[in-house]
Amino acid sequence: PMPQMASPLLLLLLLLPLAAATAPCAHPAYPSQPASCAAEPALAPERRETHGGGRILDITHYYREDMPSWESSAGVGQFLWLPASMRNGSLANNSEMRMPTHTGTHVDAPGHVFQHYFDAGFDVDTLDLDVLNGPALLVDVPRDQNITAKTMESLHIPKGVQRVLFRTLNTDRNLMWKKEFDTSYVGFMKDGAQWLVDNTDIKLVGIDYLSVAAFDDLIPSHLVFLENRDVILVEGLKLENVKPGIYSLHCLPLRLRGAEGSPIRCILIK
Repeated sequence: PMPQMASPLLLLLLLLPLAAATAPCAHPAYPSQPASCAAEPALAPERRETHGGGRILDITHYYREDMPSWESSAGVGQFLWLPASMRNGSLANNSEMRMPTHTGTHVDAPGHVFQHYFDAGFDVDTLDLDVLNGPALLVDVPRDQNITAKTMESLHIPKGVQRVLFRTLNTDRNLMWKKEFDTSYVGFMKDGAQWLVDNTDIKLVGIDYLSVAAFDDLIPSHLVFLENRDVILVEGLKLENVKPGIYSLHCLPLRLRGAEGSPIRCILIK
């Protein structure tokens, strides 16, 4: 006998699961897209600290809720919200961010500690990108002390070096990975800042905690660095697993007009 042909309805029912499993996942409002992503295989993004086969080193801390925040034991806390969500019917996901400008890896502008500079508009949008990008020296600081004039002299930083990243005990102690703010972090004492300004050609100072200035000399050291508006301070750098030496440094702050600080993305290129 002749075999019976399957009805068109039966074929359609058999093919529907296959079509749903192979279709791309997107919002139901978009044409020719499924309403559900249930058949989508599990996706896992790659998180990288180095790029280009290890040639590019990311020295910026990623933002997280348990990142230390100035003089806080609770950390940064929630800083991202998702008021518009595709899961709740929006056409796209749109996040909002709210946090202090001096959070995580960030940069200070002269208006941070000088009111007349703040009033005059010396904000992060006025910082010289030529200083923020170029050859930089990463040095290890003696681990048992803050950075004093004596410490600076002992480092023997050559004349002509304009950008220096100071790796300290802060990195060894993983302070940027601890939620509670720690006042015992290593930073510049006033005499160390003054020695740097008077005896070197350094125009960019980078350090591995939330302030370049030691807690006990917080404002005096900042005043020395920022008084002449020719030194840029980059704070909260991620310097673990980076060898001392010379790199090409690239740092870009947000163009926040009116802000005395900004998050900044910094990389080193070998």
